[in-house]
This record gives sequence, structure tokens and C-alpha cells, in this order.
Amino acid sequence: MRHRLLSKLRMPDGTINPWVIALTVTLATFMEVLDTSIANVSLPHIAGNLSVGEDESTWVLTSYLVSNAIILPLSGWFSGLLGRKRFYMLCVALFTASSFLCGLAPSLGVLVLFRILQGAGGGGLQPSEQAILNDTFPLEKRGMAFAVYGIAVVVAPTIGPWLGGWITDNFSWRWVFYINVPVGILSLLLTSILVSDPPYMKKANFKAGFRIDYIGIGLISLGLGSMQIILDKGQREDWFASNFITGFFALMLVGVIAGIVWEWREKEPVVDLKMLKDRNFAVATLAMFFLGFVLYASTVLIPQLLQQLMGYTAQLAGLALSPGGAVIMCMMPIVGVLVSKLDTKFLIIFGCVVSSLALFVMAGWDLGLDFRHAVEARMLQGFGLAFLFIPINVAAFAFVPKEKTNMGTGIINLARNVGASVGIAFVTTMLDRRIQFHTARLTERANELSAAYHNALQGLQFRLVSAGSTAAHAYTQAQAMVYGNIERQAAMLAFLDDFKILGIVFFAVIPVLMLLKRPRMRGGNVPVH
Repeated sequence: MRHRLLSKLRMPDGTINPWVIALTVTLATFMEVLDTSIANVSLPHIAGNLSVGEDESTWVLTSYLVSNAIILPLSGWFSGLLGRKRFYMLCVALFTASSFLCGLAPSLGVLVLFRILQGAGGGGLQPSEQAILNDTFPLEKRGMAFAVYGIAVVVAPTIGPWLGGWITDNFSWRWVFYINVPVGILSLLLTSILVSDPPYMKKANFKAGFRIDYIGIGLISLGLGSMQIILDKGQREDWFASNFITGFFALMLVGVIAGIVWEWREKEPVVDLKMLKDRNFAVATLAMFFLGFVLYASTVLIPQLLQQLMGYTAQLAGLALSPGGAVIMCMMPIVGVLVSKLDTKFLIIFGCVVSSLALFVMAGWDLGLDFRHAVEARMLQGFGLAFLFIPINVAAFAFVPKEKTNMGTGIINLARNVGASVGIAFVTTMLDRRIQFHTARLTERANELSAAYHNALQGLQFRLVSAGSTAAHAYTQAQAMVYGNIERQAAMLAFLDDFKILGIVFFAVIPVLMLLKRPRMRGGNVPVH
């Protein structure tokens, strides 16, 4: 059976069709990225079912993100130690098994434990897939290969909240985890049959003289784990007003600073920071950080705005994002073709400009926003985002030696995930701060000396009395309605401030992108340094 399947999938030269490999390794990655956002809308159901507070239930998200962030930069080292195929399959197996156990969890503590294991398994999937695609496809076809991967990474967080809401409403929060199981099993079977390590990696095993850098692993785990906890819990704990956050900030500084110094001087580091000496890789890593920053921040803001101020359900708010994901899916293959014909630098700049303009369109929204305009703005943003992910990845690895691909994919994926966490923490904090600011400013104008305030109050009071309310009660109701309107206006202005800032961020990164070099081809697929 296996030989018959392989014979159908082989190319005329005897090798496995690279597109089959690309689809195979994308399966598990799609589910892993989906898991970063799908559980968000299920938290109230999880809290209620497991009899815990909503604040406690957020550890379901934090635990996953912490373990995921720790494994990401270490994945290249593990691939070299175990062999990439073996490490990838181990990650898929761990992710699948822990997903099933998450669905069975009888208490919050058990669920958090299995989420840690799930995050550890998921953390190695994206870097391993990118490394497999880099080795499977020549440089001139790599853009199309990353289009398949990009669809998974960019579209999954977009549909995650909607899918999570639909599953939770129609079945149970436990099915948010169970759906990973069949996909994981299928991915394991196909990977075992179709994927193999390249020749230069077959020497990588326990007997190859690896020295385990325990200090490096410990410092990186301390620094990244503490940072992720700070970013995820900071707003809830009021940042540095909390001893909890201050303590983890100190641990983060120790871990990050000592880890950078140690890894830079180590002969066999678990994270090769010297890769950042390559200008293209360094600039692309920075660009990927800001892509994660803006993509995930806007993906959080838009549904929140639609639900809080427009009264949308979670599913309807998710549907407003879905057409933007469809645009990305349609544009990714086109961008994959363009990457081999145009300078990646200009494609990335074009994507930044379009995405920034879309965010400035969102910054012009008001409380009269309808569904169509919300969808159109997100579609415009999706069009711009499609021009970012593939060119950034192609530019990053154009001059990276193949033997360092595994290490590089871990670093660049970490940059995107850290960017996402920083972006979400930043916009949620700014949102609260700006709501307070605008509420104070608008309330200043709603005073006894304001003719507009009196006119609005009298008009509302007259309508309430006409509807049957007493004069005294109508006055109190009218005041409450005016203040409620002030709160909505203040919240809307705060959302608009966030959209403006995100638009400015994309424009600000454009000058740095000018430093990217375009790889020149020799013999069709070899970059000339």
C-alpha cells in the first residue's frame, strides 16, 4: 500500500512531488497556529465548566504561549540533535496527544499542564516546516512554497475566533481541542511516508558529538518564559504597579541579557545569534516582528470593536474578518509568482503601504459603521498582508547556508510570535488608557455650563416622559443615557487611536526595508553572495 502511494506521488526523476510535501507539513502547522487564537472565545465556557474565575482561566492561554515561545528558538538545535524529520514527527505526536488530553481535562490545573505540553509540541512545527520547504524547493520556486505555508500562518489566526465560537456554541469547548486529533494523526502518517531529511542532516544524531548547552537552554527559557507571562498578564495586573509583573520583569532581564551574552560566546549555541550578522536575515527578522505586531493586534481589535460597540456576536464578528482571510488565500499564490520576478524589497514595501492605508481607513470609522465597510477595510488590509509574509521569508533565507536553515527558521518564527504578543499587549493597554483619556475629555464638556449638554438632556427627558416615565425618573435616565453615549464615543475614539498607531508602525519600518539585498540567481537556483 505504501509503495503504491509513493509511486503515484513520485516525479519522473524518482523524487516525491514537492507540493505534496508542502501540503503535508502545512496540515499540522495550520492546526497549531489556529490553536493560538481558537481557545480565546471559549474561556468563559472553560471557566464555568471547571468552576474557576475568568482571570484564572486565562492561564489556559498563557501556559500555551510560554512553552511555545521557549521551544521556538530551540527548535533548530533540536532538529540538529534528533534529525529534522524525527523532531517534527515528535512535535506532531506531542501536539496531537496533548490536544486530546486537554479535551479530557477534569480541572484547570490539569488543563494548564496539558496546554504546556501542547505548546511545546506546537512550538517546533512552524520552524521545522519552513526548514523543510527551504530544502525541498529551489530558490526561484520558494515563493510559491511559502504561499502554502503563509496561508496557514496568516489565515488561521483570522478564522480562529470565529471557529472557536461556533464550536463552543454548537458542541462544547472540549471539541476546540479534539478537532486537532484527526488532523495530527493524518499529518503523522503522511510525514512518515513522504518526508525525509536532506543528506547534510543525516549526520545529525546523538553520536555526532553534540554537547548540550544546559546553561543556554536555561537562560533562554527563563528570559522568554518570563517575557511571555509579562506580555500576557501585564494589562490585567496593571503592569509595574504589580509585584508579580515586577518580579517577572527582573527574571526576564536576567534571562535575556545573560542568554544573549552566553550564546554569543558559546561555540555550539542552542540559538545562533550570529546569524543576525547577515543583513538580509536581520532586516527580515525585524520585518517579521512588525508583521506579527500589526497582524495579531488588528485581529484582536476589530472583533472587539464590533462586539463591544456594534453589538455583534462572536461568530458575526469573526465573519467580518473571514473575507480578509479569503483575499490573503487568493493573493498568496500570485505573490509567490511575483517573488521570483520582482525584488522582494519592493513587494514588502508595497504590502506595508497598502496595509497601512487600510489601517488609516479603519481609523476613519465611527459608530455608524456597517458590516460592509468593516469587511471592505479588512479585505484591503488582507491584500496588503499577502505581499508581506512570502517576500520576507524569501529575503530572509536567500543568503543563509542550508545547514543553518533550521536555526534561522526558529529565530524568525520567534520574532513573529514575540511581535504578536507585544502587539496585543500594546494595543490592549493603549485602548484602556485612551478610553480613560477620551472619557475625561468628553465628560469635561458635559457640564452645567454646556448648552449642548442641556439640550441633549432636555430632549431625552421629554421623550422619556412622553413614553410614560415620571419627570424625576426621566431626568436620571437621561443623564445615564448621555453618559453611556459618552462612554461609547470615548471607546470608539480609543479604537481609532490604536488603528492610527498601527498604520504609523508599518510606515515607520519602510526605511529599514531599503537595506534588503536582492539575491542574484546563477544557474537558476543558486544565490550569488
